[in-house]
Amino acid sequence: MIEQQKNNLKVVAEKKSARMLLPNMLTLIGVCIGLTSIRFALSGEFHLAIIAIMFAALIDGLDGRIARMIKGTSKVGKELDSLTDMISFGVAPAFIMYFWMLNTLGKFGWLLSLIYVICVALRLARFNISSNQEPSWRDNFFEGVPSPAGGILVLLPLIFSLSDFNFVEINYQVVTPIFFIATSFLLISKFPSYSFKKIIIPRKATIFLLFGLILFFGLLLIYTFDVIVISSSIYLLLLPISFFHYQKLKKQNQNEVNTDDNEDLEDIL
Repeated sequence: MIEQQKNNLKVVAEKKSARMLLPNMLTLIGVCIGLTSIRFALSGEFHLAIIAIMFAALIDGLDGRIARMIKGTSKVGKELDSLTDMISFGVAPAFIMYFWMLNTLGKFGWLLSLIYVICVALRLARFNISSNQEPSWRDNFFEGVPSPAGGILVLLPLIFSLSDFNFVEINYQVVTPIFFIATSFLLISKFPSYSFKKIIIPRKATIFLLFGLILFFGLLLIYTFDVIVISSSIYLLLLPISFFHYQKLKKQNQNEVNTDDNEDLEDIL
């Protein structure tokens, strides 16, 4: 009887290991794509570097959902995902923007790159700590901007220069440092931003959602950089809306206000 139970446990463990393989493989593919974007930037193919980062962001959004769907989540996968985000949305965007524009600013440009990467690391460390907390209405919001969004926001000046909107005269030597500083601040701040993790779609609206997604990706394939610029602009406009929405929900859930005091004592290092 005991031997049979051991065999059953062994079979269950083997099945879970097999389920963990797919999401972890996707995560590692994301690492390869993120590193490849740096190679494109080194050869001056910045349009391909941006596309690689977008693919990495797409994979980052899929691997966790697939892991939860097939019940293949694991602690290794969680840590691997954070390391992937550090490379794909921290190191890679910093290098891309440094090779494109920041290198013209000398040491100050390299300092901006270092600051951004450090802020991504701190943001991921804080996320790993907060993700272990009990479920709450706060799960609908991130503390600060998530690292994939931050990686795209710092690339926005470069993306804009490659889009059809580049008829507007912009001093990129001024705008690029501003985006780096602002994005670094948003990453480590406690500014609430929508997480879009718990959106409930009515069954009747599913067909419209599928149509919208197909239309979006179709436009993304045809007008890649234009769509990214518009989508990023919409995301930036949503930030103040998320702030006021968060404050409204916070007033409605006053019983959780006291937990904020404990967050201030968090040791992030």
